Amino acid sequence: MDITILRIAATLASFATFIGILVWAYSRRRAKAFEDAARLPFEQD
Repeated sequence: MDITILRIAATLASFATFIGILVWAYSRRRAKAFEDAARLPFEQD
């Protein structure tokens, strides 16, 4: 196994992880939780 193949595999795995995080962050199921978390600094004790 050549080092170039390992680098390609690591790049593809990193890209797949990045795409997975994007899908998770922009999914409609998480929108309510993210909106609630965005309002936390502005809420009074």
